[in-house]
Amino acid sequence: MVSDRLTFKEMCAEFDVTPRTLRYYEYIELLQPDREGRARFYGPRERARMKLILRGRKFGFQLEDIRQWLLIYENEGNEAQMKAWLELANRQLGQLAEDRKQLDEAIDELTRLRNDTAASLD
Repeated sequence: MVSDRLTFKEMCAEFDVTPRTLRYYEYIELLQPDREGRARFYGPRERARMKLILRGRKFGFQLEDIRQWLLIYENEGNEAQMKAWLELANRQLGQLAEDRKQLDEAIDELTRLRNDTAASLD
């Protein structure tokens, strides 16, 4: 029978994270693997949570926001979690739009400076 649990090493490989990252996610209670002695095993719940954590990080969410959001599901259920997700997503979309604006301004300014410098050399 194939186990539906991953070892610590398999979990790192599956999600392309370092052992340090995985241990930190456990330390801040984002993940709670099964323990057998010193060995850790990650079942479907922990793998699903890891997918959500990594997706949240990709979108720029803070780990504490992700942790709180995951707790909402455990304490209040799916609907409350979805409402909280909408609030988090709206806030993050605003932040990403602001970040994009600042990045566009920096690109424009750097392009102008480069062009001015290139023109002065001609």
